[in-house]
Amino acid sequence: MPAAELLAGKVAFITGSTRGIGWATAELFAEHGATLVLNSRANRDRLEECVADLHKRFGVPVNGLLCDVANPKAVRGAFQEIFKAQKRLDVLVNNAGILDDALLGMISTEAADRTFATNALSVLHCMQFAARLMARNRAGSIVNLSSIIGVTGNAGQVAYAGSKAAVLGMSRSAAKELASTGIRVNAVAPGFIDTDMARQLPPEKFQERLASIKMGRIGSPREVASVILFLASDLSTYVTGQVIGVDGGMLI
Repeated sequence: MPAAELLAGKVAFITGSTRGIGWATAELFAEHGATLVLNSRANRDRLEECVADLHKRFGVPVNGLLCDVANPKAVRGAFQEIFKAQKRLDVLVNNAGILDDALLGMISTEAADRTFATNALSVLHCMQFAARLMARNRAGSIVNLSSIIGVTGNAGQVAYAGSKAAVLGMSRSAAKELASTGIRVNAVAPGFIDTDMARQLPPEKFQERLASIKMGRIGSPREVASVILFLASDLSTYVTGQVIGVDGGMLI
């Protein structure tokens, strides 16, 4: 256990929190004493396993919400459940996302709609409901997951890059709008991180991405989670409207 619990007494909702960066964030938040609300789109068994695992290892209150954040009605219901159970929300981490690579001329309308609904519009809807809960206590931290691709762009990822660039614009704008209510909004832009998404790349693409990183190695989900923890905690009470890259000096 850490010497200091940075999130003791805080309620945190993490979307897409049963694997990858979301799971690493959930583990780190649990280590630091947060009351957690985990989320999965459809995998109830995995969600229940994650809830039980964190509660057993860290002894913190943990609940799970099965919710497709691409569905605005489901998002509304999720936040109603959070209010009913916790009566407050201190931290929102918008982590859920999908990657569906395709060249510009091959992007279907359905794929584009799905990418933007999951990666961008879900962030908008979750921030709307979270802000209402946080405003009750005039305090809170929202951390939105973008990507280095949303900053620099990348061939074959027009829809994904557009959705992640939208997250940056929404984060900066929401930070300006919500600052007077005591709510901070920041974004994290990971580079090449060791997740299922990265491991699905063909070997030659994997090595190509690796070669573009100045630090010479792939990043870990825990390294991204540590930056999210900083932004979620009271270590960053005067930080808002920022985009922090966690990319090891990656150049695309």
